[in-house]
Amino acid sequence: MRSVFTVIVVLGINLSLMAQNQNSTSGWFEKIKIGGYMQIRYNGLLESNPKLECEQCDENWAEQGNGLSFRRIRFTIKGQISPRVFFYFQPDFAKTIGGSHHVGQIKDAYIDLGLDEMNEFRVRVGQSKVPYGYENMQSSSNRLPLDRNDALNSAVKDERDLGVFLYWAPKEKREWIRNLTKAGLSGGDFGIFALGIYNGQTANQQDENDKFHVVTRFTYPVKLGDQVIEPGIQGYTGTYVVTSYHPEIEIKEDGYLDQRAAISFVLYPNPFGIQAEYNVGRGPEFDKYSNSVRVKHFEGGYATFSYYIEKGNQYLFPYIRLQYYDGGKKHEIDARSYAVKEAEFGVEWHPLRQFELVANYTLSERRFEDYEKPVNNQKGGLMRIQAQVKF
Repeated sequence: MRSVFTVIVVLGINLSLMAQNQNSTSGWFEKIKIGGYMQIRYNGLLESNPKLECEQCDENWAEQGNGLSFRRIRFTIKGQISPRVFFYFQPDFAKTIGGSHHVGQIKDAYIDLGLDEMNEFRVRVGQSKVPYGYENMQSSSNRLPLDRNDALNSAVKDERDLGVFLYWAPKEKREWIRNLTKAGLSGGDFGIFALGIYNGQTANQQDENDKFHVVTRFTYPVKLGDQVIEPGIQGYTGTYVVTSYHPEIEIKEDGYLDQRAAISFVLYPNPFGIQAEYNVGRGPEFDKYSNSVRVKHFEGGYATFSYYIEKGNQYLFPYIRLQYYDGGKKHEIDARSYAVKEAEFGVEWHPLRQFELVANYTLSERRFEDYEKPVNNQKGGLMRIQAQVKF
């Protein structure tokens, strides 16, 4: 199946490239744009419980390593190199792999191929964000909370995977999304409708079972006076192979059912904003009573409330986020079992166009259990600060 699908994709790309206007006078290199952003954090201010941590949120929010740290160092190279071919490449140099810090790793590497003259239908091929969850697709350079919520982000580690995705949006809606993205509000241009297949083992991981995950999403932004709302619905299904586990626990080597469905609602801040999502599903989760990983029900979501304030050339976004999640995290060791209740209060301040500061205080209760820690419930609070430069 996969070989046939690969032949179809390659054939389609070749046919579309042959159909391009060969008389273009400008070179493709003249359309390349370079950008990026860098984030520096401190997580250890007013910390009440050093054992409270969140591996997926920030690897430096932990009992060890609470000093200054790079959260992201990213560069983007992109360009509409012909009317119907767009490419995007983004590495990140803030990763920790083993004992090595600030290691370079691919985040995005894909091409968009327009299937019509206005690119209302596009096929995206490569490693990119999986169209599941609004906050998952929103750039970390624009998001108000420092980290993505546990509930939907546990679906796809790093939000990305290697796949093929079909996106559709009429020209008018793409222009809306483009303007919201420029204002730092939108999650980006992921179409009105999306349908795709991907490996299912998350970014920069090998496929383990020769079975695709299938994902779909539908969203529709609507103007209401001076405001824009965007409701959405999405879901995926597949088989996930747990690859990180202690040898003492029982594991199904051929994989586990992995499926979810979620609803989203966004009221873009003008000046008051709301962003809320909730998902339910079934997937692998550590079970301490049987000392095994089993398919279990999970659910959870979040709500973020924000307000936009403009003072001269400076901007402020005070916000509150509440989140809840009860379920497993398949990509962590033993498909670690979680129960999360958390409230975050913060403000994002833009004193300059290219520079921002975020400060928040987090109150959290987290149960996170695996083979080594079958009983582990931590409560506490801490203040976190981040400086970001964007270009």
